[in-house]
Amino acid sequence: MRVADHIAGKSIVITGAGGGFGKLVAQKAAALGAKVTLGDIQGEALDATVAEIRSAGGTAQGVVTDVTDLAAMKALVAAAVTHHGGIDVMVNNAGVMPLAFFADHGAAYDAWVRCIDINFKGVLNGMVAAYDPMIAGGKGQVINVSSIYGNFPTVGAGVYGATKAAVNILGESLRLESRGKIKVTTVKPTGVAGTGLAGTVVNMDGLAGILGLNAAEANAVFAQMADGSIDPARLNPENIDYANLEPRFIADAVIHAIDQPWGVSIGEITVRGAGDYYML
Repeated sequence: MRVADHIAGKSIVITGAGGGFGKLVAQKAAALGAKVTLGDIQGEALDATVAEIRSAGGTAQGVVTDVTDLAAMKALVAAAVTHHGGIDVMVNNAGVMPLAFFADHGAAYDAWVRCIDINFKGVLNGMVAAYDPMIAGGKGQVINVSSIYGNFPTVGAGVYGATKAAVNILGESLRLESRGKIKVTTVKPTGVAGTGLAGTVVNMDGLAGILGLNAAEANAVFAQMADGSIDPARLNPENIDYANLEPRFIADAVIHAIDQPWGVSIGEITVRGAGDYYML
C-alpha cells in the first residue's frame, strides 16, 4: 500500500513514450493521477499510447518529437506548460544501444553517430528545454535514463557506454548548478528484455563485455529463455535466483523517485535481478 501521494496532479513529460520502458512509465504515472505529455518520433505508436492511457481514465497528450532537435523538445515541453499548467518532471528516456566492437566500425559508425545524437544530445536537449520553465516555476525534477554501461568501460560498448557516462555527468552537473530548484535522478537499468533496445544492437557479441566471466553461463540462459526451455522459477521475481529483470520493476523505481516530497531527492537508481549475470 502506498503511504505517500506526491504524483497525482504532477505534469510529467516523457520521451521515447511510444513503446517499451517510456510507455510503461507513462501508464504507471497516469494511473496515479499524473498529467503526462509524451514524446516519440513514431507517431502511430505515440497515438496508441495516448489512447490507451485515456481509455483507462488518465490524462495524456502526445507530441511527435525528435529528441535530437532542440526546437522540437522545447515544443514538447511547451505543450505540457500550455495544456497541463507547467512541467514538474522531465523524464529523458529515449535511447538506442548500438553495441559493437571498434572493429565493426564499417557497419556500426552511422549507428554510433545516431546513438550520440539520441542518448547524449537528446538528454541535453531535454534538460535545456525543461530548465527555464522549471526555474520560473520554482521547482522541478529531471530523471535521466542512463545504464550500468556508464559505470565503467567494457569491450563492445565503447560508444554506447560513453554516451551513458556522459548522461551521468550531465545530471550531476545540473544537480549542482540548480540546487534547491531542480532535483535530478539518474536511472541505471541493467540488461532488461522487453524495452526494445535489443533491436538497436549492431553486434550481439558486444554483450560479452558486460558479462565477463559469466558469458558462457549467461548465454546458455539467454538461449533457454529464447526457446522456452528455461526453468520457470528463474523468471519468477519471488525467486532469489531471478535471472531476467522485467521492465516493470525499473518503472516502479522511477515512480518511487517521483513519489517523494519536493525536498527529498533520490539521486541514483539501479535495479537488478538478484540472479542476473551482469558484471557492472
